[in-house]
Amino acid sequence: MIRMPLKKSNQAGFTLIELLVVIVIIGILLALVITSYASVQRNQRNQDRQQDVNQIYEQLEAYYVENSKYPTLADMNNLNWVATNMKTLAKSALKDPSSNSYLLVAKPTKNAFAYTVTSSTGTTCNNVTVICAHYTLTATLEASALKTYVKTSLN
Repeated sequence: MIRMPLKKSNQAGFTLIELLVVIVIIGILLALVITSYASVQRNQRNQDRQQDVNQIYEQLEAYYVENSKYPTLADMNNLNWVATNMKTLAKSALKDPSSNSYLLVAKPTKNAFAYTVTSSTGTTCNNVTVICAHYTLTATLEASALKTYVKTSLN
């Protein structure tokens, strides 16, 4: 039996297929990490929204106990009024975590807290001729289907 000498390859390294497999695996892992991180951030912002709404809610109820009325939307959007009348409410609580604006809006919307205040009959109020007796405070949460976190007046 004659033996044929095996050819030795002078080439060292990885084949193109091996490199592509490694790149695909790294890409998949990277996609999983980015998706998980984005989900964690979204959940944290939603928790912040709920905590902020709870802080505003507590201050609104305390204000009602002292004044027998709730502030108007214009009052809540006046940072000087808020600083004077709701001293323990942090300014940052009025700002949605995804926004730079401290303004509350009348209807629920993304990136802003909604504060809808009405009279005891459900009509518009101004605290001059018509007292504000009820409110709904809403935060729009981030999710695939937009959900809300709502607090309503105790009165």
